[in-house]
Amino acid sequence: MNNDFYTLTTYIHNQNKITYPMEDYLEMIYRKKEEKITITSLSKNLNIKKSSCSKMISKLKNLNLININKNHITLTKEGIKIGTYLYHRHQIIEMFLKQLNRENFKLEQVEKLEHFIDEITLLNIEKNILE
Repeated sequence: MNNDFYTLTTYIHNQNKITYPMEDYLEMIYRKKEEKITITSLSKNLNIKKSSCSKMISKLKNLNLININKNHITLTKEGIKIGTYLYHRHQIIEMFLKQLNRENFKLEQVEKLEHFIDEITLLNIEKNILE
């Protein structure tokens, strides 16, 4: 019997220190890096409460993924590295789903799928859409 099967919850809990919501924050901060990012602007962009945003920003700061200077949020070097990857991942999955679903494309699907795609699968999707 194959013992490599686990529940989705087990796979999720065996992930890195960065959670899926953290990924969403880092990706959005990366997307808006040319703007002045504050908790207020970030909470609006992510459609969440400022209090929830503030809590997550504290967690990201503790992980040394962001800096806060005069209420302005910026990514650290590690934050930029992760944000770049997350944004690229989003773009690849979006292009793939637009090709696949055409007029039935839904951004919601990108947002759901992007957290579950590993790097090898992403590279293969990217190769496939660029052919």
